[in-house]
Amino acid sequence: MPSRPQPSFPEHDTQPYWDAVKDGKLTYHVCTDCSAVVFTPRGQCTECGSDSLEVRESSGMGTVYTYSVIRQNRVPAFAELGAYALAYVDLDEGFRMLTNIVGVADPTKDVKIGQRVKVEFEAQDTGDYPIPVFRPV
Repeated sequence: MPSRPQPSFPEHDTQPYWDAVKDGKLTYHVCTDCSAVVFTPRGQCTECGSDSLEVRESSGMGTVYTYSVIRQNRVPAFAELGAYALAYVDLDEGFRMLTNIVGVADPTKDVKIGQRVKVEFEAQDTGDYPIPVFRPV
């Protein structure tokens, strides 16, 4: 397993998100005042500024919006990965997430815009928190 960077706490507004990830859940917020979908975790709605946010669990299903293949990386936590796909995934619930696409033989050929993907939680060699990544379905 990789040793990707872990969150360090206290981290403003994100502790509940990471605790859910630890339980194998991908969460996001919906504003109860204006119905906006809010991601990444934060204390106020990005549309109306309200602090009335409801936590919801995502199905983890989404579509690759765009991606780039990283072929060379000097960051030690990522060097062992070799070439890998960094992507924006549009989740079915209406938010976009920056993530990795895993489970492909060749990220230069096997990842496509519009491809359906599903979240999985990648355990780490160090740290308590798995990292949400996506695999083609």
